[in-house]
Amino acid sequence: MCGLLGLLTTDGTSDDAVARVDSAMHCLRHRGPDEHGTWHDGDLVYGFNRLSIIDIAHSHQPLRWGPPESPERYALTFNGEIYNYVELRAELAEKYGAQFATEGDSETIVAAYHYWGTEAVRRLRGMFAFAIWDTETRELFLARDPFGIKPLFLATGTGGTAFGSEKKSLLELADLIGIGTELDPRAVEHYTVLQYVPEPETLHKEIRRLESGCYARVRPGGRPEITRYFEPTFPVRPFAAGRERDRYREIAEALEDSVAKHMRADVTVGSFLSGGIDSTAVAALAMRHNPNLITFTTGFEREGYSEVDVAAESAAAIGARHVVKVVSPAEFAAAIPEIVWYLDDPVADPALVPLWFVAKEARKHVKVVLSGEGADELFGGYTIYREPLSLKPFEYLPKPLRRAAGKLSERIPEGTRGKSLLHRGSMTLEERYYGNARSFNDAQLRAVLRDFRPEWTHQDVTAPIYARSAGWDPVARMQHLDLFTWLRGDILVKADKMTMANSLELRVPFLDPEVFRVASQVPLDQKITKNTTKYALRQALEGIVPPHVLHRAKLGFPVPLRHWLRGPELFEWARAVIAESGTEHLLDKAAVGRMLDEHREGRVDHSRRLWTVLVFMIWHGIFVEQRIVPDIQEPAYPVEV
Repeated sequence: MCGLLGLLTTDGTSDDAVARVDSAMHCLRHRGPDEHGTWHDGDLVYGFNRLSIIDIAHSHQPLRWGPPESPERYALTFNGEIYNYVELRAELAEKYGAQFATEGDSETIVAAYHYWGTEAVRRLRGMFAFAIWDTETRELFLARDPFGIKPLFLATGTGGTAFGSEKKSLLELADLIGIGTELDPRAVEHYTVLQYVPEPETLHKEIRRLESGCYARVRPGGRPEITRYFEPTFPVRPFAAGRERDRYREIAEALEDSVAKHMRADVTVGSFLSGGIDSTAVAALAMRHNPNLITFTTGFEREGYSEVDVAAESAAAIGARHVVKVVSPAEFAAAIPEIVWYLDDPVADPALVPLWFVAKEARKHVKVVLSGEGADELFGGYTIYREPLSLKPFEYLPKPLRRAAGKLSERIPEGTRGKSLLHRGSMTLEERYYGNARSFNDAQLRAVLRDFRPEWTHQDVTAPIYARSAGWDPVARMQHLDLFTWLRGDILVKADKMTMANSLELRVPFLDPEVFRVASQVPLDQKITKNTTKYALRQALEGIVPPHVLHRAKLGFPVPLRHWLRGPELFEWARAVIAESGTEHLLDKAAVGRMLDEHREGRVDHSRRLWTVLVFMIWHGIFVEQRIVPDIQEPAYPVEV
C-alpha cells in the first residue's frame, strides 16, 4: 500500500523535475509514512510513500524486476494489495521459471505483466492502482482495479503526463506539466446533482481519473491510450428448484474464500462493524482466521442515530473485542475542513465524517481493517431496488397515458399521497434512476447555480452506462449503473480517502472477482422480495451472521444531519460557512441562505441539498480561494540512520 506519484516527461527529466515530484509527495505522507523516496530514469520520475503491510522488510518501491536476461527491465510503483499473489507466484514459477527475490505481492504484478502482457490485470484479485515502466520499450503501463477501490488521477499537458494517488499532488505539478487549474463547470453541476464528481471527471478541467477496470499505455510525448478490460455483467442463472441451498452454499464459500485471502498481511488486521449484515458477515468470517479480532464502530450523541448497541451485540455474539468512538456535533463540524482536504474533490455524503473518526480510532490499534462495502451493489441491497416492483403496473400503460400521469402529478400539492408514485411511474428507468444520490432537481438547481445549463444532466453520466445493459432486468440495470456511479463515486472514495488519511488500509472482501462472479448470477427473485433485499445473501449467511442481524435493515453510519442543521449544533456553523464563502460567481448565496432558513423552520427538509452546497463551499475555500487552511497533522517520515 502506498501513495504514488509519477511524471512521464516530454523531453527528458531534469533535476528540477525530480525535486518537484519529491516535494509534491509530502502532501501524500498519510498514504505511506513508512518509507519515502524518488527514482528516475531518463524520461520518468517516480515518487512513492509506502505503508508496509506485506513483506515489510523487503518489497521496497520502486520495485525492480525482470527476467534473468534483463533482471531490472521493469520498475513498478504500486498502491494496493493483490490477494491471490501466492497462487500467481507459484503458477508463474512453474510455467515460466519466474524468479522472485521477495516474499511480497509487488513482484507478482510485474512478472505477470512480463509473461501475460495486458491480460495480467484480469488475473489479479485485489485492489490496485499501479505503474510499470519498461526501460527497454520506454512505455509506461498504468492500471486500476476492476471496481475502482484504489484511485489514480491523470493529467497530460505540453510537459508530459503526470499520474498519482491524489489530485492535490498533480495540482502541485500543474505548471511543470503545462496544464491549467480552472474548474470544470459541467463537473460542478454534476456534483451538485449527484453529491459526488462522477468518473472520469474531477472538478479541475484538465485533471481526470483513470476509470475503474481500465488500463492505459503512454510513451514520452504522447497521450494515454486507455482500454477498458473489465465490464461487469449480470449473466443471471435461475436457481433450480430444490437446489437453492447449493447456490447459497456457493455464495458463502466464495465470500469465505475472499475473506481468507483478504486476511493475508504481516500486520494486525481488524474489522469495521456496523449493525448491518455486510460488515457483520465479514467480521464473523475474519474471526475464523484471527480469534483475537478487534472490531470498530462509531455513533453520535443523539438517541436513535447510532448502531453502537447493535454492533456491540454483534461483536459479543462472534466473540470479537470491540472498540467504540462516539462523535459530538462540535467534533463533527470541526473535522470538516480537514476531511475535505483529504477528499481532493467534494463528496457530500455525511457518512464519511463518522468513517473518518472510526478510522482514526482504529489506527490506534491496527494497520489494516476489513469492511462490507459492495455487498449492496452486488447482491441487491438497496431499498430503491424494489422500486421496479412497485412501478410495474405502469409498464402496461401506453406511453401517452404514462406521460399524462406525470403531468397530473405536477398539479398535485407537495406531500399529497400518490404524487411521487405518479411522477415516478410516468418515467422510464433511464429517466428516473441515476443512483442512490439524488440531491437537486432542475428547478432547485436553477435557483442555486449561477451558470445552470439544462443540457448538462445526470444522463451525461448514466446514458452510456444504460446503453451497455439494454435487455437486462431492471434491478440488474440499476446494480450495473451503481457500480459505475454511486459505488466508485461515493462509497469507495470515502472508504479510501478517510482510511488512508489515517494511514490505515481498508480492504473490501465483497468486491472480489470471484464473489462478483457468483453474485452476478443471482436472479431477480433471489435479490428482491416483497419484504426484504439481498435475499440470497441472507440465506447464504445463515449460521455465519448472528440472528439479530441477519434480517435487519441496513443503516450503516446514520448521521443526524437534518436535526443538527435545525438546531444549535450546526445552524450557526452553516450560516457562517455561507457568509464567508467566496463562491458568489458560482452559487446564489442568498438562495442558499433561504434554504437554510426554510430548513430551520421545518417547512422543507433541505438537509441533503444544504450539505451538498456547504461541502462544496468548504472545498472551494481550501482549493480555490485558499482562504481555509486545514490543520493537517501529517505523519512524519521515519528518520534515516
